[in-house]
Amino acid sequence: MLNRVILIGRLTRDPELRYTPSGVAVTQFTIAVDRPFTSQGGEREADFIPVVTWRQLAETCANYLRKGRLTAVEGRIQVRNYDNNEGKRVYVTEVIADNVRFLESNREGGGGQREEAPFGGGSGGNRSGSSSRSNQDPFSDDGKPIDISDDDLPF
Repeated sequence: MLNRVILIGRLTRDPELRYTPSGVAVTQFTIAVDRPFTSQGGEREADFIPVVTWRQLAETCANYLRKGRLTAVEGRIQVRNYDNNEGKRVYVTEVIADNVRFLESNREGGGGQREEAPFGGGSGGNRSGSSSRSNQDPFSDDGKPIDISDDDLPF
């Protein structure tokens, strides 16, 4: 059996960071994912998918993600239920993310540098050797064309 999902979309609002009574960080946010077709009226439709992150990943998302940011989420779908105040059973479908990637630079910074953040769950987002790498974007526009041969392309 397999329960795996990968989504790319934009945050509909800033993430909400909370802590469980035992002190575990949990963040909730919603991403809007465009559908690959238009409606009969010619309008583009989107699905609004709730995402939950836990522990270090939750704190990282709360610190760096903002409304409108393009984000990739990898995780699993979970369906849970509870009884609301009127005694009706409510079902909630959400993605429990174990990997979140920020896909565009920070618009507020305006420095032209790509913010690199491939954060996964588990023991944290620390990557060995990342401190020796320059934060400068190797693909920034320096006015020169990029020379790529067909042999370099994987397709």
